Amino acid sequence: MNPLLQDVVALTRRLIAFDTINPPGQEAAAMQFCADLLREAGFECHIRDFGGDRAGLIGTRGAGRGICFSGHLDTVPLGRAQWRHPPFEGALRDGRLYGRGSSDMKGGVAAFMVAAARTTPDTPASIILTPGEETGCEGARWLVDTEKLPAATGMIVGESTDNQPVAGHKGVVWLKLTSTGRTAHGATPELGENAIAKMAPTLARLCQYAPNYHHSRMGNATCNVGTIQAGKNTNSVPDLCEVTVDLRSVSGVDHDVLIEEVKALLDSDVSISPLIDLPNVWTEPGDPWFAKANEIALSFTEHENTRDCVNYFTDASILKPAMGDLPIMILGPGQIDQPHVTDEYVRVSRLIESVDIYAALMSAGELQHP
Repeated sequence: MNPLLQDVVALTRRLIAFDTINPPGQEAAAMQFCADLLREAGFECHIRDFGGDRAGLIGTRGAGRGICFSGHLDTVPLGRAQWRHPPFEGALRDGRLYGRGSSDMKGGVAAFMVAAARTTPDTPASIILTPGEETGCEGARWLVDTEKLPAATGMIVGESTDNQPVAGHKGVVWLKLTSTGRTAHGATPELGENAIAKMAPTLARLCQYAPNYHHSRMGNATCNVGTIQAGKNTNSVPDLCEVTVDLRSVSGVDHDVLIEEVKALLDSDVSISPLIDLPNVWTEPGDPWFAKANEIALSFTEHENTRDCVNYFTDASILKPAMGDLPIMILGPGQIDQPHVTDEYVRVSRLIESVDIYAALMSAGELQHP
């Protein structure tokens, strides 16, 4: 067996070495690498080519239904700040493994595969690896639209939770607002129509808007004005202004209602168009599958579970409804404050711990059905 399947740190470093920054993604080579390793662990693997060096992977093993493990191989860009540790080298310092994707979420993917190699070849399990998660889960959509997804009893999403079992995440709606004007020289603004000025009253109302929805375990729905783009130069009247808005929802909130509330804040000359619409994910902690998985996971950690919900979105928004609304647990070795940051890292101790947790979950008869 490939030595990488026995060493989660070495495998994470190898995955970090693949530059899968999205855009453009270019996950195909990393998917092929993972498929080759998973076949050694007894998985039947199918790679779906989406063109442009993009690909997704579905791996299945064993008879009957086991747990499905979900991960993505794309990462966000490096940002403008200088990295102290090279982002694709997987530097090891003081018990931390540094690199883009170490926490979000190549460490979790590596732990899936090492755990699979540790369990017997007939242990039922499936693994779904997607491209394009970071830009709105389009890779999961591609797989749902083109492939037969495996049957499973429940799903583990290996996103960053510091190995704390999490029952769900908020939903998300991204909107683009647009106002248009007429350009003119900045010294004669009366001859033009200023698109920024047209947007300004709407923008002021949006900055005060707070959706009035609460969930006892997931917290509050939120609204954030994320970007403003307008104008090409200081001495011209801008003829276009675009604003993006990030809405986060909780269980029980209809996204159409949220969108209508935003529309009510817009002036008549501001248009609106959707960018992303992903539902929230929630599994009641009392669900028998979740409760047993939670018990197994916490038996390996030295800390109590203190978090029910995370604010980021995951591929479970797409995969959960497509796979029969199965129970979901978000559980991964990365720290929750590490995704997308400069000098991103994952703790080596958490990586090793996550392999133990995933292997125990794969092997638990109570979490499998024939």
